[in-house]
Amino acid sequence: MQIWVDADACPIAIKEILYRAAERNRLQLILVANQMLRTPPSAWIRAVQVPQGFDVADNRIIEAVAPGDLVITADIPLAAAVIERQAHALNPRGELYSKENIRALLDMRNFMDTLRSSGVETGGPNAFSQSDRQTFANQLDRFLAKPQQNSAK
Repeated sequence: MQIWVDADACPIAIKEILYRAAERNRLQLILVANQMLRTPPSAWIRAVQVPQGFDVADNRIIEAVAPGDLVITADIPLAAAVIERQAHALNPRGELYSKENIRALLDMRNFMDTLRSSGVETGGPNAFSQSDRQTFANQLDRFLAKPQQNSAK
C-alpha cells in the first residue's frame, strides 16, 4: 500500500501527520502538486510536481493509484475516481470516503456547485481546526492499524 496526497490544498498540519505516519509504518508517501514541495529527507517520502492545469494532479493520482492504496484529498470527484479504482480515500478533516457515501457526497457537491454558478452565496467550509487535525490523525491511525488493505470497501 502507498499513500497518495492531493497536496496543493492539503493543510500543512495534515502533511506533518502523514510524514510521521509514513516513517513509523514504513509506507511510501507520494505528494502530488503543481508546485514544488519541501518534504523531509526520507526514503519513504517523495514529492511529484506536475504541470499547472485543471485536474493535472488529480489525473496523475488516478493514473498511478493501485487497489488498496490510500489517497488523501478533499476533492470529492477525485475520491470517487479513486474508489472506482478499488483504492481508499480520506478527507483531510478525517472523513473516510466509501462506496456507501461517495454518491451522496458527489451529488451534494454538484448541487452546491450549481447553486454557486447561479449566483447563490453558499459560503465555504469552516476554517481547519485542531479538532479536524485530531479527527484526521485518529482516522488515519485506525485505517493503518487494520490488516493490510487490498481492496476498497
